[in-house]
Amino acid sequence: MDNKLSLKKIIITIVMALFGILFMTPFLWMISASMKPELDVFVFPIQWIPKHFSLIENYKTVWTTKFPLYYWNSIKVSVITTALSVLFSSMAAYAFSKIKFRGSNVLFVLVLAIYMIPSQAILVPQFLLLRSMHLYDTHLGLILLGSFSVLGTFMLRQFYLGIHDEYMESARIDGAGHARIFWTICTPLVRPAIATYAILRFIWTWNDYQNPLIFLRDKSLFTLPLGIHSFADLNGEFYSLIMAASVSAILPLLIIFIIGQKQVIEGISMGGVKG
Repeated sequence: MDNKLSLKKIIITIVMALFGILFMTPFLWMISASMKPELDVFVFPIQWIPKHFSLIENYKTVWTTKFPLYYWNSIKVSVITTALSVLFSSMAAYAFSKIKFRGSNVLFVLVLAIYMIPSQAILVPQFLLLRSMHLYDTHLGLILLGSFSVLGTFMLRQFYLGIHDEYMESARIDGAGHARIFWTICTPLVRPAIATYAILRFIWTWNDYQNPLIFLRDKSLFTLPLGIHSFADLNGEFYSLIMAASVSAILPLLIIFIIGQKQVIEGISMGGVKG
Protein backbone atom coordinates (compact mmCIF):
# COMPACT_ATOMS: atom_id res chain seq x y z
CA MET A 1 0.00 0.00 0.00
CA ASP A 2 2.81 2.41 0.91
CA ASN A 3 4.59 1.62 -2.37
CA LYS A 4 1.43 2.39 -4.33
CA LEU A 5 1.00 5.72 -2.54
CA SER A 6 4.65 6.61 -3.16
CA LEU A 7 4.34 5.74 -6.85
CA LYS A 8 1.18 7.85 -7.10
CA LYS A 9 2.91 10.83 -5.50
CA ILE A 10 5.88 10.46 -7.84
CA ILE A 11 3.62 10.39 -10.90
CA ILE A 12 1.65 13.43 -9.69
CA THR A 13 4.88 15.30 -8.95
CA ILE A 14 6.25 14.55 -12.42
CA VAL A 15 3.01 15.61 -14.12
CA MET A 16 2.85 18.86 -12.14
CA ALA A 17 6.51 19.55 -12.89
CA LEU A 18 5.83 19.11 -16.61
CA PHE A 19 2.89 21.50 -16.41
CA GLY A 20 5.07 23.98 -14.53
CA ILE A 21 7.75 23.80 -17.22
CA LEU A 22 5.07 24.22 -19.89
CA PHE A 23 3.71 27.38 -18.25
CA MET A 24 7.23 28.75 -17.75
CA THR A 25 8.25 28.22 -21.38
CA PRO A 26 7.01 31.61 -22.72
CA PHE A 27 8.73 33.44 -19.87
CA LEU A 28 11.98 31.53 -20.43
CA TRP A 29 11.81 32.29 -24.16
CA MET A 30 11.28 35.98 -23.36
CA ILE A 31 14.38 36.04 -21.16
CA SER A 32 16.38 34.18 -23.80
CA ALA A 33 15.22 36.51 -26.60
CA SER A 34 16.11 39.60 -24.54
CA MET A 35 19.76 38.48 -24.51
CA LYS A 36 20.08 37.71 -28.21
CA PRO A 37 20.96 39.76 -31.28
CA GLU A 38 17.87 40.50 -33.34
CA LEU A 39 18.84 38.02 -36.09
CA ASP A 40 18.93 35.12 -33.59
CA VAL A 41 15.53 35.70 -31.98
CA PHE A 42 13.51 33.57 -34.41
CA VAL A 43 16.16 31.00 -35.26
CA PHE A 44 14.64 27.50 -35.40
CA PRO A 45 15.14 25.29 -33.49
CA ILE A 46 15.11 27.67 -30.56
CA GLN A 47 18.48 28.46 -29.04
CA TRP A 48 17.55 28.65 -25.37
CA ILE A 49 21.13 29.58 -24.49
CA PRO A 50 22.23 32.23 -27.00
CA LYS A 51 25.37 31.51 -28.99
CA HIS A 52 26.00 35.23 -29.27
CA PHE A 53 25.01 37.39 -26.31
CA SER A 54 23.67 40.89 -26.82
CA LEU A 55 22.55 41.38 -23.21
CA ILE A 56 24.28 44.67 -22.46
CA GLU A 57 23.41 46.26 -25.80
CA ASN A 58 19.70 45.36 -25.62
CA TYR A 59 19.12 46.49 -22.05
CA LYS A 60 21.26 49.60 -22.52
CA THR A 61 19.14 50.58 -25.53
CA VAL A 62 15.96 50.10 -23.50
CA TRP A 63 17.13 52.04 -20.45
CA THR A 64 18.48 54.99 -22.43
CA THR A 65 14.99 55.82 -23.75
CA LYS A 66 12.03 57.13 -21.71
CA PHE A 67 11.70 53.69 -20.13
CA PRO A 68 13.14 54.80 -16.72
CA LEU A 69 10.49 57.54 -16.56
CA TYR A 70 7.71 55.03 -17.22
CA TYR A 71 9.28 52.77 -14.60
CA TRP A 72 9.28 55.51 -11.99
CA ASN A 73 5.67 56.45 -12.80
CA SER A 74 4.56 52.84 -12.30
CA ILE A 75 6.46 52.55 -9.02
CA LYS A 76 4.94 55.77 -7.69
CA VAL A 77 1.37 54.98 -8.72
CA SER A 78 1.52 51.32 -7.66
CA VAL A 79 3.10 51.91 -4.24
CA ILE A 80 0.79 54.78 -3.24
CA THR A 81 -2.31 53.05 -4.61
CA THR A 82 -1.45 49.83 -2.78
CA ALA A 83 -0.82 51.62 0.51
CA LEU A 84 -4.09 53.59 0.34
CA SER A 85 -6.12 50.62 -0.84
CA VAL A 86 -4.82 48.40 1.97
CA LEU A 87 -5.56 51.12 4.53
CA PHE A 88 -9.10 51.89 3.33
CA SER A 89 -10.00 48.24 2.73
CA SER A 90 -8.75 47.23 6.18
CA MET A 91 -10.70 50.00 7.89
CA ALA A 92 -13.87 49.17 5.97
CA ALA A 93 -13.43 45.44 6.63
CA TYR A 94 -13.02 46.09 10.37
CA ALA A 95 -16.10 48.30 10.42
CA PHE A 96 -18.29 45.79 8.60
CA SER A 97 -17.09 42.86 10.72
CA LYS A 98 -16.66 44.27 14.23
CA ILE A 99 -18.79 47.41 14.55
CA LYS A 100 -22.50 46.77 14.90
CA PHE A 101 -24.74 49.52 13.57
CA ARG A 102 -28.19 49.70 12.01
CA GLY A 103 -28.20 48.75 8.34
CA SER A 104 -24.63 47.41 8.31
CA ASN A 105 -25.61 44.22 6.50
CA VAL A 106 -27.69 46.12 3.94
CA LEU A 107 -24.84 48.55 3.36
CA PHE A 108 -22.38 45.69 2.92
CA VAL A 109 -24.67 44.04 0.35
CA LEU A 110 -24.82 47.35 -1.54
CA VAL A 111 -21.03 47.51 -1.49
CA LEU A 112 -20.84 43.98 -2.90
CA ALA A 113 -23.40 44.90 -5.56
CA ILE A 114 -20.98 47.53 -6.84
CA TYR A 115 -18.52 44.74 -7.60
CA MET A 116 -21.06 43.24 -10.02
CA ILE A 117 -20.87 46.33 -12.24
CA PRO A 118 -18.25 45.92 -15.00
CA SER A 119 -15.45 48.43 -14.73
CA GLN A 120 -15.98 49.43 -18.38
CA ALA A 121 -19.54 50.51 -17.57
CA ILE A 122 -18.40 53.26 -15.18
CA LEU A 123 -15.55 54.68 -17.23
CA VAL A 124 -17.63 57.61 -18.49
CA PRO A 125 -18.88 58.67 -15.01
CA GLN A 126 -15.32 58.33 -13.67
CA PHE A 127 -14.02 60.43 -16.56
CA LEU A 128 -16.57 63.17 -15.92
CA LEU A 129 -15.90 63.09 -12.18
CA LEU A 130 -12.12 63.39 -12.54
CA ARG A 131 -12.46 66.15 -15.12
CA SER A 132 -14.81 68.13 -12.87
CA MET A 133 -12.32 67.75 -10.00
CA HIS A 134 -9.42 68.81 -12.28
CA LEU A 135 -7.75 65.45 -11.68
CA TYR A 136 -7.91 64.19 -15.24
CA ASP A 137 -4.48 63.47 -16.74
CA THR A 138 -2.85 63.37 -13.30
CA HIS A 139 -1.34 60.59 -11.24
CA LEU A 140 -3.46 61.64 -8.27
CA GLY A 141 -6.67 60.90 -10.15
CA LEU A 142 -5.32 57.51 -11.22
CA ILE A 143 -4.30 56.73 -7.63
CA LEU A 144 -7.71 57.67 -6.23
CA LEU A 145 -9.47 55.38 -8.70
CA GLY A 146 -7.53 52.37 -7.42
CA SER A 147 -7.52 53.25 -3.73
CA PHE A 148 -11.00 51.91 -2.99
CA SER A 149 -11.56 48.22 -3.58
CA VAL A 150 -14.74 46.24 -3.00
CA LEU A 151 -12.84 42.99 -3.44
CA GLY A 152 -10.24 44.06 -0.85
CA THR A 153 -12.97 44.99 1.62
CA PHE A 154 -14.77 41.68 1.14
CA MET A 155 -11.58 39.63 1.30
CA LEU A 156 -10.25 41.24 4.48
CA ARG A 157 -13.66 41.26 6.15
CA GLN A 158 -13.70 37.46 6.06
CA PHE A 159 -10.44 37.37 8.02
CA TYR A 160 -11.52 40.01 10.53
CA LEU A 161 -14.63 37.93 11.19
CA GLY A 162 -12.35 35.09 12.26
CA ILE A 163 -10.98 37.14 15.17
CA HIS A 164 -12.73 36.22 18.42
CA ASP A 165 -14.67 39.03 20.07
CA GLU A 166 -13.06 38.16 23.41
CA TYR A 167 -9.92 40.00 22.30
CA MET A 168 -11.93 43.15 21.69
CA GLU A 169 -13.86 42.85 24.95
CA SER A 170 -10.62 42.55 26.89
CA ALA A 171 -9.28 45.64 25.14
CA ARG A 172 -12.46 47.60 25.92
CA ILE A 173 -12.12 46.70 29.60
CA ASP A 174 -8.64 48.27 29.46
CA GLY A 175 -10.17 51.42 27.98
CA ALA A 176 -9.22 50.91 24.32
CA GLY A 177 -11.37 52.44 21.60
CA HIS A 178 -12.00 51.22 18.07
CA ALA A 179 -8.90 52.96 16.69
CA ARG A 180 -6.57 51.27 19.15
CA ILE A 181 -8.30 47.90 18.80
CA PHE A 182 -8.02 48.14 15.02
CA TRP A 183 -4.32 49.10 14.94
CA THR A 184 -2.87 47.12 17.85
CA ILE A 185 -5.07 44.02 18.15
CA CYS A 186 -7.06 43.10 15.06
CA THR A 187 -4.77 44.19 12.25
CA PRO A 188 -1.65 42.31 13.50
CA LEU A 189 -3.74 39.12 13.71
CA VAL A 190 -4.66 39.32 10.01
CA ARG A 191 -1.25 40.52 8.80
CA PRO A 192 -0.76 37.56 6.38
CA ALA A 193 -4.11 38.35 4.75
CA ILE A 194 -3.23 42.04 4.45
CA ALA A 195 0.16 41.14 2.95
CA THR A 196 -1.55 38.83 0.45
CA TYR A 197 -3.98 41.54 -0.61
CA ALA A 198 -1.18 44.13 -0.79
CA ILE A 199 0.80 41.92 -3.18
CA LEU A 200 -2.28 41.29 -5.34
CA ARG A 201 -3.19 44.99 -5.35
CA PHE A 202 0.33 45.96 -6.37
CA ILE A 203 0.34 43.43 -9.23
CA TRP A 204 -3.07 44.58 -10.47
CA THR A 205 -2.03 48.23 -10.39
CA TRP A 206 1.37 47.57 -11.96
CA ASN A 207 -0.25 45.67 -14.85
CA ASP A 208 -3.25 47.99 -15.25
CA TYR A 209 -3.59 49.12 -18.85
CA GLN A 210 -7.18 50.31 -19.04
CA ASN A 211 -7.21 53.16 -16.51
CA PRO A 212 -3.92 54.79 -17.60
CA LEU A 213 -5.07 54.50 -21.22
CA ILE A 214 -8.32 56.36 -20.48
CA PHE A 215 -7.24 58.85 -17.83
CA LEU A 216 -3.72 59.80 -18.93
CA ARG A 217 -2.84 61.80 -22.03
CA ASP A 218 0.55 63.32 -21.21
CA LYS A 219 3.25 60.85 -22.28
CA SER A 220 5.47 61.96 -19.42
CA LEU A 221 2.85 60.50 -17.04
CA PHE A 222 2.57 57.11 -18.77
CA THR A 223 2.98 53.98 -16.66
CA LEU A 224 4.80 50.87 -17.87
CA PRO A 225 1.92 49.19 -19.77
CA LEU A 226 1.44 52.32 -21.87
CA GLY A 227 5.18 52.91 -21.99
CA ILE A 228 5.88 49.44 -23.36
CA HIS A 229 3.14 49.97 -25.94
CA SER A 230 4.77 53.22 -27.04
CA PHE A 231 8.17 51.55 -27.01
CA ALA A 232 6.81 48.72 -29.18
CA ASP A 233 5.41 51.23 -31.67
CA LEU A 234 8.87 52.75 -32.04
CA ASN A 235 10.74 49.42 -32.07
CA GLY A 236 8.12 47.09 -33.51
CA GLU A 237 10.59 45.21 -35.69
CA PHE A 238 13.14 44.68 -32.91
CA TYR A 239 11.72 41.90 -30.78
CA SER A 240 14.90 41.53 -28.75
CA LEU A 241 14.43 45.10 -27.45
CA ILE A 242 10.73 44.54 -26.74
CA MET A 243 11.56 41.36 -24.80
CA ALA A 244 14.24 43.22 -22.82
CA ALA A 245 11.68 45.88 -21.90
CA SER A 246 9.15 43.21 -20.92
CA VAL A 247 11.65 41.37 -18.72
CA SER A 248 12.54 44.64 -17.00
CA ALA A 249 8.85 45.31 -16.36
CA ILE A 250 8.23 41.87 -14.85
CA LEU A 251 11.25 41.76 -12.53
CA PRO A 252 9.70 43.90 -9.72
CA LEU A 253 6.68 41.60 -9.60
CA LEU A 254 8.90 38.54 -9.28
CA ILE A 255 10.96 40.16 -6.54
CA ILE A 256 7.89 41.21 -4.57
CA PHE A 257 6.33 37.75 -4.86
CA ILE A 258 9.55 36.02 -3.82
CA ILE A 259 9.86 38.28 -0.78
CA GLY A 260 6.19 37.98 0.19
CA GLN A 261 5.48 34.38 -0.77
CA LYS A 262 5.61 33.25 2.87
CA GLN A 263 2.93 35.77 3.78
CA VAL A 264 0.84 34.71 0.79
CA ILE A 265 1.01 31.05 1.84
CA GLU A 266 0.08 31.98 5.43
CA GLY A 267 -2.84 34.07 4.15
CA ILE A 268 -4.14 31.20 2.02
CA SER A 269 -3.72 28.82 4.97
CA MET A 270 -5.68 31.18 7.21
CA GLY A 271 -8.50 31.28 4.67
CA GLY A 272 -8.42 27.49 4.36
CA VAL A 273 -8.83 26.78 8.06
CA LYS A 274 -11.13 29.70 8.86
CA GLY A 275 -14.31 28.70 10.64
